[in-house]
Amino acid sequence: METDGARTDRLGLLLDQFDKARESAQVRLTGLSDDEYLWEPVADCWSIRRRGEAVTPRAFGPGEWVLDLGAPDIPASEYAEVARQAAEGMSVERIAEDWSVSVQRVEQVLAHTGEPEPDAVPVTTIAWRLGHLHYEFAGDWEWTFGERRQDPKQMVDFSPSAAVTLDRFWSVIDRWRADVGALTEAQLDTVGLSQYPYGSHGEDPFVAVLWGANLEFVHHMAEIALLRDLWRAGGLTPAARPGAR
Repeated sequence: METDGARTDRLGLLLDQFDKARESAQVRLTGLSDDEYLWEPVADCWSIRRRGEAVTPRAFGPGEWVLDLGAPDIPASEYAEVARQAAEGMSVERIAEDWSVSVQRVEQVLAHTGEPEPDAVPVTTIAWRLGHLHYEFAGDWEWTFGERRQDPKQMVDFSPSAAVTLDRFWSVIDRWRADVGALTEAQLDTVGLSQYPYGSHGEDPFVAVLWGANLEFVHHMAEIALLRDLWRAGGLTPAARPGAR
């Protein structure tokens, strides 16, 4: 459906949102240097690091450079989801397996009363945010339109070069956009069209998966834009510049 030349159908709206976000992001990422890409504005940032220098227990990637990832846990924002799983009859052991945590951690979450404390979320670098988006969109494509066999966490060879990263990243993004643009209304409503192995993709209609992918792209690019603004303004402190890490 169109109104004055603008599509108002579900796919049209989601594609238009994504296209405008992509256009804005490409402009905002123009001129990204390697120093800025790897800049750690505060202590204990998550970033990409050489494999032997990783500071997080589950850092991953197939090559020399890996993307930081912490120990598995149930974030405070998901306590209600754990309660729902238990209320629907899922055993504590099965919930623990689902979240890759201990039975004791699940019991702790289920016993919690009142408002949970806000999650302690690490500050991440531009390199981390681009890497996170890169492997998720590569994996989304593989498990929706591809062979559905590669582990998303092993699909992206992370690089310390901003130029190399962006060249590879936009190629993945454009492939995703092209195949999403060819979807039918029936496919949008298909549960399990995506079989992405992390999260609930296989249980959701694809239109919900697509909405979530757009949201992930928009919010990470907004974060990257803010980091670029801080970098141009001189960083948070002189100690936050490269060489002071």
